[in-house]
Amino acid sequence: MPARPSETSTSFSAKLPLSRHQIDRDYLAREREDLFLELLAEAGTRILPVSKGRALFHDETTLALLAPSAVPPQAELVYLGRSLALDAEEPVGTAILAALLTEEQAAEVASDEQWGNLRMFATGLSDRDAGLATEALGIANWHASHRFSPRTGRPLRSVKGGWVRVDPDDGHEIFPRTDPAIIVGVTDKDDRLLLGSNALWEKNRFSLLAGFVEPGESLEQAVEREIFEESGVRVTDATYLGSQPWPFPASLMVGFRARVDDSNPGSLQPDGTEIIDLRWFTREELVAAGDSVILPGRSSIARAIIEDWYGSEIDD
Repeated sequence: MPARPSETSTSFSAKLPLSRHQIDRDYLAREREDLFLELLAEAGTRILPVSKGRALFHDETTLALLAPSAVPPQAELVYLGRSLALDAEEPVGTAILAALLTEEQAAEVASDEQWGNLRMFATGLSDRDAGLATEALGIANWHASHRFSPRTGRPLRSVKGGWVRVDPDDGHEIFPRTDPAIIVGVTDKDDRLLLGSNALWEKNRFSLLAGFVEPGESLEQAVEREIFEESGVRVTDATYLGSQPWPFPASLMVGFRARVDDSNPGSLQPDGTEIIDLRWFTREELVAAGDSVILPGRSSIARAIIEDWYGSEIDD
């Protein structure tokens, strides 16, 4: 029988691969007008290339951090911060920048097989590299989707170390946005866990129910609304577990546990649009399902919540 799940958010958060970091973001330095000239003049400065949702990897457990001369000089740069890792090849205090490369620029820097997907490799990365890749890909996605002013349609210019885009004509500033989404481990009176299958997945892939927070809505209200909309189940006692950035493209996944409201449980029914199948699982049933149920990948907060409920890791 698995161990009982931990009650502390701190220990839960330690299980989230993309919430790890060993970077001082050094945000005050972003105000310096000649920041990039200063950083590129430092002998130890390193560059993390990113392109089309992928980062450059040295191998499956290490990012490739390059000298500035190895990156096309016209590449757009973002200051990620300074390394705090004691066990990295680069000394503590090393300045690290992201280079946001076009597809053509990326091909100049490295062959296609050296570019990696963070979802696949996150669990093998060090704390520093997991934080770097998550930060770099998140800010790169924001730059890619905010090239023009939403007010005037004019091209925007990157300023303040790559953390602000500004309209050069009227000075209007646009800052990075993150979309909060709740993801919930729902249990019933028998401590069974509710899992659903999305219409876009293969039919035997199951995960927790999740959804974006709407304007004017608290996280707890979003939990109750989303679970009811997708499953027909009414829940109560939404309890925060932890959060993880999910830069695919720009989400913050906020994890909760909630239980079925015994006084008004609703009726289990998939919405038929996003969710096409719903099932309750005991711990024994989930493990016995084997390959007939595919669980979320280990880089996701969904997997961490499922295993927190289960009480230990679940073998793939």
